Amino acid sequence: MDQVRNKLQGGGARVGGVLSGTSGDGIDVSVGRFQLQGRHLRLIEAEVQCTRPWPSDLGPRVRACLDGAAHDLRQTALLHRDLGRAFGRAVWEVCREARLSLDLLGSHGQTVYHHDGVEPSGPATLQLGDGDFVAQEAVCPVVSDFRQADLAAGGEGAPLSAYGDDVLFAGHPYPLCVLNLGGMANLTWLEGDDVLAFDTGPAGALLDGLARRYLGQPLDSNGAVAAGGRVLPQTLAAGLEHPFFERLPPKSTGRDTFGEAWVDSWGTGTESAADLLATGVALVAESVAREMGRSLPRLPATLWVAGGGVHNGALMDSLQLALAKRDPDCRVQSCADAGVDPDGREGLLFAVLAARWVLGQGVTRPQASGGAAGRVLGKLSPGPSRYP
Repeated sequence: MDQVRNKLQGGGARVGGVLSGTSGDGIDVSVGRFQLQGRHLRLIEAEVQCTRPWPSDLGPRVRACLDGAAHDLRQTALLHRDLGRAFGRAVWEVCREARLSLDLLGSHGQTVYHHDGVEPSGPATLQLGDGDFVAQEAVCPVVSDFRQADLAAGGEGAPLSAYGDDVLFAGHPYPLCVLNLGGMANLTWLEGDDVLAFDTGPAGALLDGLARRYLGQPLDSNGAVAAGGRVLPQTLAAGLEHPFFERLPPKSTGRDTFGEAWVDSWGTGTESAADLLATGVALVAESVAREMGRSLPRLPATLWVAGGGVHNGALMDSLQLALAKRDPDCRVQSCADAGVDPDGREGLLFAVLAARWVLGQGVTRPQASGGAAGRVLGKLSPGPSRYP
């Protein structure tokens, strides 16, 4: 790793990030050039962001796993291997097409289990996609399995965004508040040395689940169907009574709490798809706004939004309305307006964590993910040697 460290400290190293999010709709690849400037890691340039389709039958296997299909140990082991190969191959193909040579890769993997915060034995999480297979296919060293060190240090293991947003949004005024609308919604708050990060509840896991169930489509494109529906007050109130919304940060959640089984509980079967989707949008927006009003020192001037939910116009409008009730001066904007690709931000976060592993930078903070301070996150898979 000396070569990568020297590049980071010199003219800059090219570092990638790869993952499949909670939505499980493909493989996200981001690539950027990073440099250590004094004590601060900086993103010099974001070079690539794309989503690659799943190869062959891997998509249905991931979807079945995320939807709660029973998996024996053989199936889990094969999925761990095959996801690692797919992540690494996707990165290699992206870099080949862009004619880029990668120095380092951060691989988050595919989350298939994440505790709901009430597991009696304590938190646990599992991301599949073995780092050694990723490194072999990507032909570069890989840092992966980021969440375990935080769990071992007493943390939630999520969200980890607060440990990279300071790099991606460097130069933007504090307080910095960034909302990721992926399968789950999570929030980062940075102000000086103060850091907060927590999940606020479901986002795409609910909305895409409703679209699959009632529209026969993977998502409600731009929230067009939801925009034509009306909010069902009783369904909304019942949804917001979930115990997760009453927990105080640090907190995180996943599909075991807000997955297909929870989507099944929505509605009586007589409601229209438009009304259910409109109600789902209202729940996501209200749960975010409530948690911001309760857990942040104050509402920010701008809430920067990343993730797939930024493309859902109905959700962005509903979020703006929910926050305006609490502070009419708080603006909801895509983080594209801050110079950060909303679809590439999460991949770049894991590129940041990989670079920080190489630099030996401890990042964990108890007020973010809840883990003891100063732990370095990730494990190294050296991969095929490219250096003498």
